[in-house]
Amino acid sequence: MDTNKPSLGHLLAFFTVLVWGTTFISTKILLRSFSPVEILFYRFGIGYLALWLFCPRPLRLSIRRQEAYFAAAGLCGMTLYYLFENIALTYSLASSVGVIVSIAPFFTALLAHFFLDGEALRPNFICGFACAITGIILISWNGSAVFQLNPLGDILAVLAAFVWAVYSILGRKISAFGYNTIQTTRRTFLWGLVFMIPALALFGFQFGFSRFAAPLNLANMAYLAIGASAICFVTWNLAVRVLGAVKSCVYIYMTPVISVIGSALILHERVTKVTVLGTALTLMGLFLSEWRLPQRAAAE
Repeated sequence: MDTNKPSLGHLLAFFTVLVWGTTFISTKILLRSFSPVEILFYRFGIGYLALWLFCPRPLRLSIRRQEAYFAAAGLCGMTLYYLFENIALTYSLASSVGVIVSIAPFFTALLAHFFLDGEALRPNFICGFACAITGIILISWNGSAVFQLNPLGDILAVLAAFVWAVYSILGRKISAFGYNTIQTTRRTFLWGLVFMIPALALFGFQFGFSRFAAPLNLANMAYLAIGASAICFVTWNLAVRVLGAVKSCVYIYMTPVISVIGSALILHERVTKVTVLGTALTLMGLFLSEWRLPQRAAAE
């Protein structure tokens, strides 16, 4: 992977968020037969096996203490993020959780400013964040008469955004080790599955393999496990390696936009003028976050 090709990094980040922005449809279908923690475990369990098929070579660490980074990344990016988000949805409206979780790039920028070299916090990033979050709020209000808030659900959503930011920083650190991206992603998945074990007992996990006999369940689980997990976590980690944690995480602003487009095309939900305005503001925020003066861009 040539880390001097930012266009490739942007393409990988866009592809990843494009897929992640449509996973809500598959998750919504699977929730008819599976609990949130069951979807989580099967998703990353199958994804882990798929990564072994893609790259059957084991990862051998040159420094043993590097294992702590993989464990922390698995805990934050797989276990805690998805548990916080899924549980938050049981207390707050999906629109509320969607808005709050989308502030992850802001947390990422703050953490990167203090813990990573070359990830400076620029004024235009703040302007882009304000513009994008305004658009996200407008999108989330679409079709809702009241923007309801629930303290517990909203706190969990904020925690989800924060742990994803931590995962992005850890991903940048792990990419600097120089290992194969598929192998490092697989190692992170393994730690995520290990940390999920207590949650499986707590939330009453059941195997129930007969549920996979339904073609719809099998197809959507495969999409989440192989497409959104095995492939997209690899492409996301590659994007972070090329672009850095802050630039990559900015693409998360586009998730609500993709979700709206997906619901209109697949679920036939109505797109209002407010939605169009929110989409335009979100995309403008993405542009502002990445924009540089020509002189500064040439210098960098």
